[in-house]
Amino acid sequence: MSSLPTFAALLVCLVAAWPLPTLLAATPEPSADEAYSFDDFPREEVLVYPDWFKQSFLDIRADLAEAVAAGKQGLMVYFGQKRCPYCHQLMKVNFGLSDIVEYTRRHFDVVPIDIWGTEEVVMLDGETLTERAWSQRADSDFTPAILFYTADGTIALHLRGYYPPYQFRAALEYVADGHYQHESFRDYLARGEDRMVFDPEDLNEEPFFTPPPHNLDRRYPAERPLAVFFEQGDCHPCDVLHGQALSAPAIHRHFSEFDSVQLDMRSAAPVITPTGQRTTARDWAAELGLFYAPAILFFDEQGKELLRVDSVVGFYRLRNVLNYLASKAYLTESYGAWRVSRAF
Repeated sequence: MSSLPTFAALLVCLVAAWPLPTLLAATPEPSADEAYSFDDFPREEVLVYPDWFKQSFLDIRADLAEAVAAGKQGLMVYFGQKRCPYCHQLMKVNFGLSDIVEYTRRHFDVVPIDIWGTEEVVMLDGETLTERAWSQRADSDFTPAILFYTADGTIALHLRGYYPPYQFRAALEYVADGHYQHESFRDYLARGEDRMVFDPEDLNEEPFFTPPPHNLDRRYPAERPLAVFFEQGDCHPCDVLHGQALSAPAIHRHFSEFDSVQLDMRSAAPVITPTGQRTTARDWAAELGLFYAPAILFFDEQGKELLRVDSVVGFYRLRNVLNYLASKAYLTESYGAWRVSRAF
């Protein structure tokens, strides 16, 4: 059993005050603003990996075998970009905390992959791919992305995008302590949230949100694409999204071109999904596997999911997503291929 405080216990601490306490007091916990609110334009400086990242020959079979031989639970494969601000945020904030670094190093080896790299990688099944080709196959559109491999080569968890320290700790513990064997990451997080009591709070409002009831049935094609916001009322990152990125005129204008609805992902409010299923906001969020708020899911006029943003997102990344969707580039290429000429 690990010595990192259980995520449920950490969340209980969150009730009393933000920030969460760290196991080791050497490095102060970042403030909420440091974790969620930062300039997400591409960095001028090139990212430097921590010196404890593995110097890999890019044979994942050998890397995993070495990790297991060293008594570790598995391998973390990190997909990133050298100028990606979210990658810089992971290194500065999360890996700037002593307890996270100590726990990560104790339980995993970390292999870095450059999503634009041309070096060849030998996969677990012996197939050879370039770093870039593997990144595209691994659905790493939003960097940093992390695949957690267990000792037997199973992918226990896939993170897409940047998550703040308390959720990142939860991901580490979820894999290292074997919780992935009997519950989803969403359910693991929910067990911690169930021990917290919040006073009900209203969701943030936007003028482009369509009021309930929410009949999103698109079995008969609609005239416009659909954006579904899954949020919570006691959600600091939701406040940041509305107070910053969504307040920008360029972002606001784009969403006025969608049918946009807002759902409380904890609510039993009825909703009819784009495929015509009658359910509740809470059950639909569970079916979709959502564990982070805010999450924005985009659907076309026929109800096909095109893309989802379910990690920390700022103005620049959200603008890129909206430009991709508005141009209907998804009809001919993936988001990853479309952004080749873009920073992230």
